[in-house]
Formats: sequence, C-alpha cells, structure tokens
Amino acid sequence: MEKEESVDPERLLQCPYDKNHKIRSCRFPYHLVKCKENHPDIAAKLATCPFNARHLVPRDQLTEHIATCMDKTSLEDGVDNIIWNEKQYKSSESTWQYVSSEEDWDKESLEDPSPSFVWGTSKSSGNNRKHSMNKP
Repeated sequence: MEKEESVDPERLLQCPYDKNHKIRSCRFPYHLVKCKENHPDIAAKLATCPFNARHLVPRDQLTEHIATCMDKTSLEDGVDNIIWNEKQYKSSESTWQYVSSEEDWDKESLEDPSPSFVWGTSKSSGNNRKHSMNKP
C-alpha cells in the first residue's frame, strides 16, 4: 500500500479478505473489522503491519513488508525528531537563578490596616451600600 491512501478519503482500496470488495479509504478500518469476522480462515493467514493496521499481508511476507513499509519511514522520521529535540532540550542550560526574598505577604497583610476591596460596595459614604450597575 502507498502512503497516499490517507490523503484521499474517497480512494477505493481492495479488501484483503475478499478481492471483490472495493472500500473507500475513510471506511476501510471499519470494513476490515467486519470482514475479518466473516473470513476467519483468511484472517488466520494474514499478519498486521506494526506500522499501519490497514496493511494486512500474508504471514510469510511480513518481514519483507516491514522492511519496505512506507509508514515505517515516517515513524522513524518522527522518532528521530523526538530524539533530536530531547538532546537539544537536555543540552540547553537553564539561565534561571534563585533570588532570595525577604517578602512575607501574610505578615504584610496583618501590618497594613487598610480595608479590603470588595466589588460592588462603597465605603465612601460611611456605610456599606451596594452600587447599582446601571447608574443614571
């Protein structure tokens, strides 16, 4: 199978269980499950590619398929990128430095007698009345 199968969801693919079945690419995984149940004798002779579950090949050809599978190369490229990114991440040194701070916000809040702000109340008139949101 080619790598292009995932590009066009309407592309017709041949069922490995029944050569008369032509299935749209977007429906192929669902069809494989159903058709496998209907053809257990053929399913026993096929192996699933470890890089793409849509690839079902005769068991005796699995090694050859794995060596040439297009999805293997894309997977290897992804792994190479992950490894490269991890090496790059590990090699960069942090520039962050701890700065000692003498601040104690809890202590400061006890020392400061200023009133707390509460949304929607006013202390300017001497009593706690709520302001209307729609003032004239």
